[in-house]
Amino acid sequence: MEKKFQFNYQLLDSWKSLEEEERYLVSKAYEAMNRAYAPYSKFKVGASVQLSDGTVILGNNQENIAYPSGLCAERVALFYAGANFPNEAVETIVIVAKGDLMPDKQLLSPCGSCRQVMLETENRQQKPMKVILINQDDRTMVIESVQHLLPFGFGTFD
Repeated sequence: MEKKFQFNYQLLDSWKSLEEEERYLVSKAYEAMNRAYAPYSKFKVGASVQLSDGTVILGNNQENIAYPSGLCAERVALFYAGANFPNEAVETIVIVAKGDLMPDKQLLSPCGSCRQVMLETENRQQKPMKVILINQDDRTMVIESVQHLLPFGFGTFD
């Protein structure tokens, strides 16, 4: 049996063309990114998460000299949200980054571990989570579900 997986996404020239609420989330993700602790990689990542009650959670990458003891921005924000607001669904996550590890024109995309945590969050809340990725050159990708980033995530089959 052969199956096909396709999905739609938006690709924008700049995050500045997003709706006002989403632009606010982008500004909060940049705020978080600027506070990231990344002395080793010099690659700072910020994430903002909007919950169903309107609460906005921030996360940033936290490196550690005893690699891999650090944690990515996405997981910092999602784990905080899950620990402190377990009954609120994550509506949107915005991810931004800056640093030499990713040239301006390359797509910013969460690592595999973050994708799995994002998928687990989406599966647990039984509701899609919008993902907004901002490149260093401001190009923006809007994806309506984490399922599109990780269609065959651990623990899923259909």
